[in-house]
Amino acid sequence: MTIKILNAIIAVVGGVLGAIVLYWLLNKLAELLPGRWEDRVKPYLFLLPAVAAISLYLIYPAIQTLIYSFANKNSTAFVGFDNYTSLLKSQNFQNTLFNTLLWIIIVPAAVIVVGLLIATLADRLGPRGEKLSKTLIFLPMAIGAVSAGAIWKFVYAVRPPGQNQIGLFNGIFTGLGGDPVNWLQLSTLRFNSLLLMVMLLWMQAGFAMVLLSAAIKGVPTETLEAARLDGAAEGTIFFRIVVPQIRTTLITVFITVLIGVLKTFDIVYVMTNGRSKTNVIAVDFFNQLFTNRNNGNAAAIVVMLLIIMIPVLVFQVRQFRAEEAAR
Repeated sequence: MTIKILNAIIAVVGGVLGAIVLYWLLNKLAELLPGRWEDRVKPYLFLLPAVAAISLYLIYPAIQTLIYSFANKNSTAFVGFDNYTSLLKSQNFQNTLFNTLLWIIIVPAAVIVVGLLIATLADRLGPRGEKLSKTLIFLPMAIGAVSAGAIWKFVYAVRPPGQNQIGLFNGIFTGLGGDPVNWLQLSTLRFNSLLLMVMLLWMQAGFAMVLLSAAIKGVPTETLEAARLDGAAEGTIFFRIVVPQIRTTLITVFITVLIGVLKTFDIVYVMTNGRSKTNVIAVDFFNQLFTNRNNGNAAAIVVMLLIIMIPVLVFQVRQFRAEEAAR
């Protein structure tokens, strides 16, 4: 443990000092240039490390992955679109895409609704009640997905009939006279996938609550008071005045959670590893690469995931530009 802490300290200190030395050298290099060339070149020299890092760790791997998606499982020969066609024709991958689509449809919307509900109700508890409730709701954000999986395994745990049930669900269910149920294998109507979505909702609700609460507090009180004087009901005020004025924050939270959903891996991998129709695209990529040793299919899955995310990112950039233009 001591060695790990020491290595972490050395990495942090060394990284900071290295960055300082690098930019000091770049500044000295720019000062050697004659006349106005120093002011012209210096900004590009300061951008060079960031551009180099993005190129090395983002652009190059993306291009390489695209190339590998057209190669065979060992990346030794090109096979054209065979990886894509074989995946899209596979019933298992079709199930993965459908399950991922359910995550995309359900989780971001549920996070928005729950976060908005908690933010609205917490603001009415008074200063102490608001702080305590928001702290409790936000705590799961500090827990990693693997740790959350360990916690929720006790919620969904099952033991054979006749034994004491340590799982919360089965404890309640058997207490009401039912038989123990293996909840994570209950694939009817994708019920087990819904149970996994609850975990992500539990983790992300605090994030949505904090942002939406700040947005709600930013709504002018004069507008709300004027609506109340006009006889508007609280529900009308909320949906016709508050919600339109926090629309930008709602979109930001929705897109952020949506991107997180598309990258969901830990929860599904820890809880089921994609079994019983719970697979999602990130877990399928991992299994193709490390279990099946199929580089071509794994790369093709990544490319398809990138294609899915591009419209989301474009929409987010447009919303950001629109927000900036409105200021």
